Formats: sequence, C-alpha cells, structure tokens
Amino acid sequence: MNKENIAYSALPVVVFLSLFFALNTSSEINYEQYLVDCSVESPEVPSVSFIEIANSENQSIECFAHPVLGKTFVGFKEALAFKESRGDYRSINTLGYLGKYQFGSETLKLIGIYNTMKFLEDPELQEKAFIANTMRNKWILRRDIKRFVGKRIDGVDVTESGILAAAHLAGPGNVKRYLRSYGAIGFTDDYGTTVRNYMRKFSGYDTSYIKPDKKAKVTFLL
Repeated sequence: MNKENIAYSALPVVVFLSLFFALNTSSEINYEQYLVDCSVESPEVPSVSFIEIANSENQSIECFAHPVLGKTFVGFKEALAFKESRGDYRSINTLGYLGKYQFGSETLKLIGIYNTMKFLEDPELQEKAFIANTMRNKWILRRDIKRFVGKRIDGVDVTESGILAAAHLAGPGNVKRYLRSYGAIGFTDDYGTTVRNYMRKFSGYDTSYIKPDKKAKVTFLL
C-alpha cells in the first residue's frame, strides 16, 4: 500500500478520534470557574450576571457569574427573580408576596391585576406585571435617575438598574428618600434586605428597554 492510500485510510480514524475527544466531556458543571467574590462592591465584569447559591451544609453564600444573560435587561430581571423566589412562578413567601417576582397584592392592583390566583397560575401575566411595574417605577423616579446616576452613595455606585431593583424591593417612595438623603434614610424589609443591598447587587444592567410610564398597566382580561 503506497503512502497516499495509507493517508486516505487513516483520515476517517483521525476524524472519529477528534470528534470523540471533543464531545466526550464530563457532564458535571465546573461551578468554580464562575465563582466570584461576593464582597466586591462593584465587580467590573460587564459580560456576566451574578447568582447567589446557599451552601446547605454551613449556610455560607457563594456567588457565581452567569455568562449567558450578562448585563442585558433579561439578565436583570432573571437575576432579580432568582433573588426574590429562585425564579418560581408559584412561590408565596411567609408574608404573602406572590410569584416569580414576589409582588404584593396592593402593587398588583396599581397595575391592573386583581385576581391573585389567576396571577399565580399565569407566567406570562407575571412577566407583563414585572414590565408594567418597572415602567411605572421608572416614571416615578425619572428625576432621581437623572440626578443621582453616576454618583456614589453609601459606598455604592448609583446606576439606573440598581435604582429600579431597589424600587421593586422597597417601593419608589423609599428609594427617593434614600437617594435624596444620600443614604441617611434607609429601608430594610422584613427579611433584613436593604435598599443599599439591592442597589449594589443589581447595578450596571441595561434597563434602557424600560420606558417610563405613569399609567403603565397590564393589558389582560381576567
């Protein structure tokens, strides 16, 4: 057999081995490659979002960078949802807050939702509710966004996404008081989460998709 024939005969074997080693990777995810320091105030990693995982053995908190959604608006809302309910549309917490984004019934009424059972059963409605509420909050806080974004308050760089996340937690009125007092007037929810915590945790996302709207409502027949 000449060298040319040997080369052609070996080609399928080489291709097979290349594909085998390329595809035969471990199915176990190496989470350590996404591990970041939770204590960093403003991690300069624009292409990732951050997810907290509680270690069941010692209840310590680890932070992981999610490389897919990044700092997009989708990344923003999914990171916020993970913090609120771990993304569970049917979640009801001990205080009665509902769904993936943990809405209170009074907030739902402001955006046109009165049937909370229907709300829990409808993921699409929950997504629309998040958009409508964020649009409404952005309108209420429009002047504060213009005034404070880019400043540093209470050790945190103020960003639009941080403000909107804090408004989801505490309501726009409490965020106004926090910003206008330069952090002197804070807010802490019943689980110990503060406005400052949310402003830091959710800083730097692109929320330009959200347009401010005073009368934002969910268009849905209940």
